[in-house]
Amino acid sequence: MRLSLGQDLRMVQKQVLAPRMIQSMEILQLPILALQERIDQEMEENPVLEMQQEQEEPESTAEEPESEDRLPPDAPTEEERELVIDETHSNESDFERLMKMDEEWPDHFEERAHPSRGEIEEAGQRKTDAMANMAERPQSLNDYLHDQLGWFDLEPGLRAMADRIIYNLDTNGYLQGRLEDLLGSDATPDDLALAQESLRLVQKLDPPGVGARDLRECLLLQLVPGIPHYEQLRTLITSHLEDLEHNRLPQIARKTGYSLELVQQLLGELRKLNPKPGAEFNSALVPPVTPDVFVEQDENGEYQVRLEDADTPSLFISPYYRRLFQDAETSPEAREYIKRKINSAQWLIDSIQQRRSTLLKVARAIAEHQRQFLDKGPEAIEPLKMQQIADKVGVHVTTVSRAVDEKWIQTPRGIFPLRRFFCGGTVAADGEEVAWDVVRRKLQEIVDAEDKQHPMSDDQLVAKLAEAGVTVARRTVTKYRKAMGILSSRQRRSWSGEEKAEG
Repeated sequence: MRLSLGQDLRMVQKQVLAPRMIQSMEILQLPILALQERIDQEMEENPVLEMQQEQEEPESTAEEPESEDRLPPDAPTEEERELVIDETHSNESDFERLMKMDEEWPDHFEERAHPSRGEIEEAGQRKTDAMANMAERPQSLNDYLHDQLGWFDLEPGLRAMADRIIYNLDTNGYLQGRLEDLLGSDATPDDLALAQESLRLVQKLDPPGVGARDLRECLLLQLVPGIPHYEQLRTLITSHLEDLEHNRLPQIARKTGYSLELVQQLLGELRKLNPKPGAEFNSALVPPVTPDVFVEQDENGEYQVRLEDADTPSLFISPYYRRLFQDAETSPEAREYIKRKINSAQWLIDSIQQRRSTLLKVARAIAEHQRQFLDKGPEAIEPLKMQQIADKVGVHVTTVSRAVDEKWIQTPRGIFPLRRFFCGGTVAADGEEVAWDVVRRKLQEIVDAEDKQHPMSDDQLVAKLAEAGVTVARRTVTKYRKAMGILSSRQRRSWSGEEKAEG
């Protein structure tokens, strides 16, 4: 079937634009540190890509005015750039660039300068300094427990089984499943007895409670005989965990015969135990946040938005390879290789510029909409949807999503992820929109100020929010209460010692 001219042109356009759009979207989504890594990678893989070196600015003269957009001495002229790009933007080179990006430069065109001894020593010193400044990897729970095994003089079989148990603990320090699961199908009763002995050994290690198979066993392992109320604490852990979870203290007092005052005291002691003994080893190193965008207030009280791209190098296409590409004596194979590399380099340069332009427009639109946030703080955040910013900037909503993804903004109010400024809302009693963040903050304030002996139900919280001018449904309050980790009214109740133990 013969295609019409319009269909044919659309197919050609799709083939040419698709790879460029893919790279442009990838570059847009990268935060500043990842972008710098991507540039370093491209510099290693693409020999035609060069970086403008920082040079001291020459003294300006009357005959040579300064230019903010001064190009490197060997940067291509506009005519040369158009010549190269016109020859490289073909369907074939577009797709070959994607398929053969890792193709090596032919040996007979490769020029490599051998580093001097001084350069090698300097590079080695830089690596040594970098390694010295790297944060040490925190010790894992498995390593910590394994090191403790070295304190014991153990039989090889017992040590090996204890190690197997240790490396099967989850991140909270629990042994999931049964001991039999760690043994083979041909395990004997002696093998099971060895596993049980090994587990008892692991459960004696620090932190207390490690190696437990459930919460009840974890808490019991942390009880030390001889402590005050040891037996009563064991009773509560063994038989009344569910009542404790739901704060049914009067029922516990009735079932055990303990006074309500004693039950409250025991509950306070139980709260000192750690239900997740291995969790303290899970704190991974968090890299420092590097803002992509800065918002600063000028002397007139207006907010100015700028990008943090001072460390992003200025890239251009090597004049040497441009001349080599245009040299009639260059072989067809070498010209094709150079053409694809120039194509790749220009795409990267264009994508970085597009990223800068889009991110700056999006950040300015956000700052303009969230002026109250910048003036008064997070409690004054306005409801904002990505579609609103997309309409204002004139891009697709997915472009806004990629632009703010994993990006941080430095404001006079602190550092925030750009996504922090997008939130839904509800309509207040006066008809104004109120952001959900404000609703949640108000809900927390109401719960913090309530009578702890008579906490408010969700219906009462709805009424209290309505008094503050925020109208929400009961199911919404329940949803956010749970999401915020606020217990139900029964679980929040603080029992008075004067109350009688009753069911």
